[in-house]
Amino acid sequence: MATVFFSYTHRDESMRDELEIHLSMLKRQGLIEAWHDRRIGAGNEIDYSINVHLESDNIILLLVSPHFLASDYCFDREMVRAIERHDAGEAIVIPVILEPCDWHSAPFGKLLAVPTDGKPISKFTNQNEGLLEVVQAVRTAIEEMTSINPVSVVEDVVVDEIMPVFNTNSIRSSNLRLKKIFTDQERDEFLDSTFEYIVKYFENSLEELKRRNPRISTKFKRIDATQFISIIYMNGKSVSECAICLGGMFDKGISYSSSANSNDNGYNDSMSIADDGYSLFMKPMGMTIFLRDGSDKGLLSQEGAAEYFWEILIRVLQ
Repeated sequence: MATVFFSYTHRDESMRDELEIHLSMLKRQGLIEAWHDRRIGAGNEIDYSINVHLESDNIILLLVSPHFLASDYCFDREMVRAIERHDAGEAIVIPVILEPCDWHSAPFGKLLAVPTDGKPISKFTNQNEGLLEVVQAVRTAIEEMTSINPVSVVEDVVVDEIMPVFNTNSIRSSNLRLKKIFTDQERDEFLDSTFEYIVKYFENSLEELKRRNPRISTKFKRIDATQFISIIYMNGKSVSECAICLGGMFDKGISYSSSANSNDNGYNDSMSIADDGYSLFMKPMGMTIFLRDGSDKGLLSQEGAAEYFWEILIRVLQ
């Protein structure tokens, strides 16, 4: 029987519960036993219990969301060790994308994520379809493990809850990040990829807004490689519009104009590239900063940057 470990944040607990329900058939067939930190009994040491399963379970599901990426425990401890075991052939790690977030540049970004093409489960009209893809991926992982080592998977694995066996060669701190200086090329590539992310974010959001609201119609138009416009109509009347361009107020930034006139050189807001010594971010220059991640530094991920501009466009209707 394969053992499945859930690495997740408690902010995503409801989605974890839904996924566990979808795994019920694998449990009934005796193919898996699932474990997460809510299984820890009263009086047991939390870190100790998590380490036991993180070091021994066959399949590790990373439930990826903005909260997962922001969690030091999930990212620096559970995820780092999971990837080490995956690379060593000791476990299979499956990234499960719950919400849109900047996960491609994470250490697990090299792995094949589910659902297909890394489409977030939250983006499915029927989320059961996305969860089903996760179940199918787990079933495939079990089949692969069985073909490689049938005895170790089929036989029940008894975990010693009193004295787990650790690989002493892998005992070390997970706090190994060092600050770095980002090159101009890295900054340029991040800026370009952030703009393209915002383009798709707006295009998809406008389509979904129109689908959900019969009175609303929308317009999205890519002017060129560095600019696009968005317009929201209510009963045929324009109620909010914008133009977003690469450059504008800053050569190394992205600018927002509340006018969809591509010939209008006026900008209402802009954001530039910033970093915290470890990762690249976008930093808005406006007076009103809409931060979904609760950051007090004004540093936004690609999703945060897209949502910051989207909030400016949509707030007129809210």
